[in-house]
Amino acid sequence: MSKGRDGAGAGGGAAAVLLRYLREQNRPYSAQDAFSNLQREHGLGKAAVVKALEQLAQQGRIREKAYGKQKIYFADQLKELSSSMTTPEVAKEIKELKKDCESYTEKLERMKSATNHVTPEEKEKVCSEQKLYCREWRRRKRMATELLDAILEGYPKSKKQFFEEVGIETDEEHNVVLPAAV
Repeated sequence: MSKGRDGAGAGGGAAAVLLRYLREQNRPYSAQDAFSNLQREHGLGKAAVVKALEQLAQQGRIREKAYGKQKIYFADQLKELSSSMTTPEVAKEIKELKKDCESYTEKLERMKSATNHVTPEEKEKVCSEQKLYCREWRRRKRMATELLDAILEGYPKSKKQFFEEVGIETDEEHNVVLPAAV
């Protein structure tokens, strides 16, 4: 098998190699130039190169221009340029971003200079109240448990049935956990 047939047999491979090459180099090439540059590295035959370049041009993936009998091929760059922002759009975007930056800076300054910080005395008061309420919660829970255990000693049914009949809901049923003692 000759090199030309290898390249033609892998037509999709030749097209992919050529497309990548044209995009990377970002300049126009004739079929002969592309063949010469890629022959050693990829072993593509001239017929395969010409066929792949014409196929890519027909698909619209590359551009083709004819100068007399010779054709040159180059990567289509219009899609990338048309998808990028115009100068007025960039200026507008910059203006919006600066406006956002200023508002965030203002907000930060307001937070830094806020006078409604919690004083150490207020914090201590809240912590001591929490300890008091947690201690009371533990005490009342212990008292209720002792009372219910005394009732259940003479009760013929199970603890669960008793709780259902009376309508008692426990902390565990609601996944409530008493805060750890601080």
